Amino acid sequence: MRGEGLRWGIAHIYSSYNNTIIHITDITGTETLVRSSGGMVVKSDRMESSPTAAMIAAKRAAEVAKEKGINGIHVKIKAPGGHNGPHSPGPGAQAAIRALSRMGLKIGIIEEVTPVPHDGCRKKGGRRGRRV
Repeated sequence: MRGEGLRWGIAHIYSSYNNTIIHITDITGTETLVRSSGGMVVKSDRMESSPTAAMIAAKRAAEVAKEKGINGIHVKIKAPGGHNGPHSPGPGAQAAIRALSRMGLKIGIIEEVTPVPHDGCRKKGGRRGRRV
């Protein structure tokens, strides 16, 4: 009987170039267990997106999740995406996953859930694009 005694949760990691947000929910994704972000753990604004901040935030989130009985986690990584944001996750995503696994949480599925536009709104920049 594989995976016996594991209580799974989902870690939603939103990682942009300005911040990293770690949001741990139960397996259905409806009940929030803990939210933590880079801005909650560092003083200066420019440090919010750094791997260090992401690591500390993930550590904090993992501690609370473990108290609530979660010991396995599925990871969903999200970059800003959409029709204007970058489609690659920021620098904090890797660090956050590493910190979660280092805290002794079993990591299940890691998936990328960046929103992809299906040609909805018009991109900003005008008819001739952004002139540099």
